[in-house]
Amino acid sequence: MTTTDRPATKHTIRAANLGLILRTLRTHAPCSRARLATASGLTKSTVSSLVDELTAAGLITEHGPHHTPTAGRPALMLGPDPARRAVLGLEVNADYLAASALDPTGGELLALHTDHDTRTTTPHATAQAAADLITRALNHPALAHRTLLGTGIAIPGLIDPATHTVLTSPPLGWTHTPFTDLLPPPPAPTGPHITGNDATLAALAEHRFGHLAHTPDLVYLTGEVGLGAGILTGGTPLTGTRGHAGEIGHVTLEPDGPHCACGRRGCLEALAGIDAILHAAGTAPDPHSPTNTALTHAVATTADNARNGDPRALTALTRAGHRLGQGCAILANLLDPAAIILGGYYTDLAPWLLPPARRTARTHMHAPPPGDLIHPSTLGLTAAAKGGAAAVLTALEEGRIPLTPA
Repeated sequence: MTTTDRPATKHTIRAANLGLILRTLRTHAPCSRARLATASGLTKSTVSSLVDELTAAGLITEHGPHHTPTAGRPALMLGPDPARRAVLGLEVNADYLAASALDPTGGELLALHTDHDTRTTTPHATAQAAADLITRALNHPALAHRTLLGTGIAIPGLIDPATHTVLTSPPLGWTHTPFTDLLPPPPAPTGPHITGNDATLAALAEHRFGHLAHTPDLVYLTGEVGLGAGILTGGTPLTGTRGHAGEIGHVTLEPDGPHCACGRRGCLEALAGIDAILHAAGTAPDPHSPTNTALTHAVATTADNARNGDPRALTALTRAGHRLGQGCAILANLLDPAAIILGGYYTDLAPWLLPPARRTARTHMHAPPPGDLIHPSTLGLTAAAKGGAAAVLTALEEGRIPLTPA
């Protein structure tokens, strides 16, 4: 018998109903208990009991009575409580670590960023640096008097969904790395750890918090050291049988093209990844420089050169834009998303990447949409960390995180 075949218990049914109330409240708040019962399909007595438990857990608060023109006692209105709990997202990337803390309504409490060259350090050293960043977040005044519901960790690689082990991460140089097991104990409870692919979690962040929020079918393209895709269908991540879905960066466009980090030739990443763009523009950072500082500077220099009309920069960006358009067309023909979002460092280069990408994608798409399919992210380098926090909120709304009193 598999996990999904096991019969529901009182505990799992109640956990699912608690999640249902949170999802319903996120959509309909502020609303009364009676409205919650109608919208959720649960009985009024069940809703009342669930609301009491969620209130004790610091997730629901009363907003005061709602007066109506009709006679009768006004109903108390309910909404998510933004004041007592928090969720934390952590991104581990090749050249930096980032943390983002949100309240249960999705409001940002803090954002932290630190340079860290993961490729030249051991996973143990990176785990210690990540733990230090978590400690900084826990000690920040913005999290005073709050308890964490959980921590979502975004990593650029293939993650075993059962064990949260990083099976492989070419950008980090990791294989079979149990990263969460390497994290030293934090000074305060952080809730359960949820580990996921950075592109998938960034797509979740776009779905919840981006300028195209609530778009049910979207694709997010990372613009970091690597190039991957996070795919949402109906608002749910599409990860594939083994969690390998979304490796658009390693689709071959030129069989005899440049070598890719994956060992093959002519991959989209080798043609239109950030490293490929910088090398073609003549702005690639010195490999011996601190990675994040140098990469950020190199991207800014490339943008400045393009803004000033530098032919080499403009040619590099135009060619990369065309290649991205080809990749987007492949995604569009296979998945028919409502939007494809360019994230990471692509956002800084979007003014020059978007026009050729949109033209080429439209040329190669079987059924082009009437409007623009490809858009720049408004979350920038915070998307994956916010996505880690969003994953905790999603798990909470699906009844997968046990509740404790606030």
